[in-house]
Amino acid sequence: MPNGEAEVVLATPPTDRVVEPSAGRTPRPSRDGLDAQADAWLIAKVTSGDVDAYEVLVRRHRDRIYRIALRMLGDPHDAEDVAQDVVIQLWTALAGFAGTSAFTTWLYRVVVNRCITVARARKPVRPVLDDDPPPSHGADDVAVARQRARAAMNAVAALPPDLRTVFVLHQIEELGYQEVVSILEVPEPTVRGRLHRARRTLLRELRSWE
Repeated sequence: MPNGEAEVVLATPPTDRVVEPSAGRTPRPSRDGLDAQADAWLIAKVTSGDVDAYEVLVRRHRDRIYRIALRMLGDPHDAEDVAQDVVIQLWTALAGFAGTSAFTTWLYRVVVNRCITVARARKPVRPVLDDDPPPSHGADDVAVARQRARAAMNAVAALPPDLRTVFVLHQIEELGYQEVVSILEVPEPTVRGRLHRARRTLLRELRSWE
């Protein structure tokens, strides 16, 4: 990390370890590849009016939609509202999906844009305040961990929308720079610059929890 900065990391589930195929064996398609094929098949069915395919597509991605909305907005009720709105709108919005990018990339863009609209329309999220209790010596480890996680979520939700979006997609969702570029449709230097500013802001806000 440049300038000796510590990296702000929020807990995310570990990714599956990639196992190299044994010599002489034909490697099977990746899980991502299979998922993309399944999405493409379902989308073709949905655009032809298949309601059952739509329900399957929604089940495949609803958790992802809610998770992104929660990390963008920091409020479970707002996140649930966004998830419901996106799920309802997908039926008609899929008509505008040209297939020039992965469905998940397009879906991230839809959810992020909806979250930004909601965030701009509501009162600002309360940032981490001075009276938020810092970790105390001898406190229960589980309680401290919960307080730290809540403070981190508040700090992320208090970021400006442009910084928050990049941080959530790259740092928490673990998307690569090029994926974030495709979702937000901005140059890579812009993505890197926003991520840098987001990290500096979060480090400053969460300094008392170090």
